Amino acid sequence: QVQLVESGGGLVQPGGSLRLSCAASGSIFSINAMGWYRQAPGKQREFVATLTTGGPTHYADSVKGRFTISGDNTKNMVYVQMNSLKPEDTAVYYCAAGGRMTTVAADYGNWGQGTQVTVSS
Repeated sequence: QVQLVESGGGLVQPGGSLRLSCAASGSIFSINAMGWYRQAPGKQREFVATLTTGGPTHYADSVKGRFTISGDNTKNMVYVQMNSLKPEDTAVYYCAAGGRMTTVAADYGNWGQGTQVTVSS
């Protein structure tokens, strides 16, 4: 079992930046990919970004060029730097971990509890 804990959410003005962090612990040897998802009120959870350990990254079109996912294997951490934030980025952001790189939420077997990001003036 893998435990994931997100942090770094908060309230930010449009055009601002936030960096979310996700700390992984437990059976981390089973992790080959990590991802970020988000869920706005009344909407389905949607893919944001993913990366493999030491490998490529992939982004949703809605965040490409504004968000950057990165990882630190030495600290068992994954991050997402979010720039040029828009009100439509408002959501609960979740960290996910799994055995392969995918954009399909159901393929990730481990999830964090989420952290709220609110973009508003």
